[in-house]
Amino acid sequence: MLSEHYDFTTALWKWQSETATAWYFLSLPEDLSAEIKFFCPRKGPGFGSIRVQVIIGGSKWRTSLFPSKETGTYILPVKAAVRKAENFGEGDSVDVRVKVLI
Repeated sequence: MLSEHYDFTTALWKWQSETATAWYFLSLPEDLSAEIKFFCPRKGPGFGSIRVQVIIGGSKWRTSLFPSKETGTYILPVKAAVRKAENFGEGDSVDVRVKVLI
């Protein structure tokens, strides 16, 4: 059964494109990614994304998890506004709560 929410701690990392665009992500742990994938298999548009609600500190927003072929886990994009509001950056460990929106 899909959990009501998932709590975990992970480090923020940066992905840099060839065109100098930088995106920041948090990687979900392997066991949580496997559980979400099992209960929410996605096919079709959206790159296999899963809609979620995220809470980090006092920031709460809706976004999507994306499957990463490189890590075999889901990754969570984190906007600059959230990083600034919660005062964390690349390499910092972050406490995260994710709720899958079915």
